[in-house]
Amino acid sequence: MTPEFHDHLATYFASRRWFAGKGREFSVSHIHAMSWLSEEQPKVRIEVVTVDFADGKQDNYQFPVAYLDEPDPGLVHALVGELDHPELGRVTAYDAVYLRPASALLLDGFLNRRTTEDLRFEVVEGAELPEANATGIVMTAEQSNTSIAFGEEAILKLFRRISAGCNPDIEIHDALTRHGSENVAPLLGWISGSWSDAEGRSSTGDLAMLQVFLRTATDGWTIALSSVRDLLVEEDLHADEVGGDFAGESQRLGEATAHVHANLADVFGTATLSPEQLRGLASTMGLRLDAAIAVVPELAAYSIGLRSRFHALEELETPIPVQRVHGDLHLGQTLRTVKGWKLIDFEGEPAKSLSERMAFDAALRDVAGMLRSFDYAAGVTLHEFGTSDHLRYRADEWSQRNREAFLEGYSTATKEDASSHPVLLRAYETDKAVYEAVYEARNRPAWLTIPMHAIARIAAEE
Repeated sequence: MTPEFHDHLATYFASRRWFAGKGREFSVSHIHAMSWLSEEQPKVRIEVVTVDFADGKQDNYQFPVAYLDEPDPGLVHALVGELDHPELGRVTAYDAVYLRPASALLLDGFLNRRTTEDLRFEVVEGAELPEANATGIVMTAEQSNTSIAFGEEAILKLFRRISAGCNPDIEIHDALTRHGSENVAPLLGWISGSWSDAEGRSSTGDLAMLQVFLRTATDGWTIALSSVRDLLVEEDLHADEVGGDFAGESQRLGEATAHVHANLADVFGTATLSPEQLRGLASTMGLRLDAAIAVVPELAAYSIGLRSRFHALEELETPIPVQRVHGDLHLGQTLRTVKGWKLIDFEGEPAKSLSERMAFDAALRDVAGMLRSFDYAAGVTLHEFGTSDHLRYRADEWSQRNREAFLEGYSTATKEDASSHPVLLRAYETDKAVYEAVYEARNRPAWLTIPMHAIARIAAEE
């Protein structure tokens, strides 16, 4: 591909929510083109784009591309750019996920169990796939990946940032589907592929997963925001008096999270972290704080208080049980359905390596992530309403009520007090808040005050 196309891709990537390199200097250094999905127009294929960063790090991104002979004014939101293609001549390139003919080709791959030299469509035995005429529509809630809904039957999640090896989201959904877990959406199939780097070294990894579409579901983040708004528009009512009180749902969500953890332990087993390993965990958290301060200098003013959480973790002498966990649990990774709460997106924290995301960890990491999410829902809503002392009190009241309800539900299901390891829980919450500050600084600077409020509180606590 031409340097011209590299530049087009870099510009397009920089504007996408799923691109993890925003705020960093980068360039596109290599493109591996997979097999054509169709010989007809539009010409569509998956390309693996290698991104080099100024600090020497490198990422691979999956990018389905559609090449059209003429520009399409209706696809300006998906436009990558015009280029002289070595095979096709002068064409216009688009992000193919937004072209319905392209999504139809992906569905066809599953229906026909397509296999090429570098692509493989796998289908779970007994899976009920959508009809061939199901229309693929990109979901608007784009995060670190892109999802395409096929009618009301299935949803295809395309992993944008990819790595060699099995994606944990597929691995865990496959295992929990076979295990009969009631708190996840069943897996229907997945796509794996092979690609080469600039030196010709080959890698194989997962590109996408197809699962049952929970069409009646509402994500937990949306419900929580509505609950906080209901409270803030009331001048005199407390959190437990408002019609949109979320605490009952928070408790049930805690129970569902505990059930998923139990299923994961059954399927993948458990282990323990020794005191020495806990010290290593604390050291890693401290290093992440060091790196975060370089991105968010405002963190330096709170570093002593934040590091005290990590130092307390270093002093623990009790072995801690560990297992496979969600790894990036928050309200946006949950769905409320008519059959209860479901957890989604087991890919782990996007910024971590594949080996880190697949490693055993304490279940309390997920608990801490959800506790931070309640704070975030309150903080985001407060950001919209204003930050008067009265509204701040109400928002904090909502957060505390739902944090306690979640812990109660989790503890009831596990028959163990989730707050019985306060040092570990506080360290995980602190680590998560630091991560949030970096994320907002790079992606939504206007929201940086939300994690910084929590960080100031954490740093001031004894």
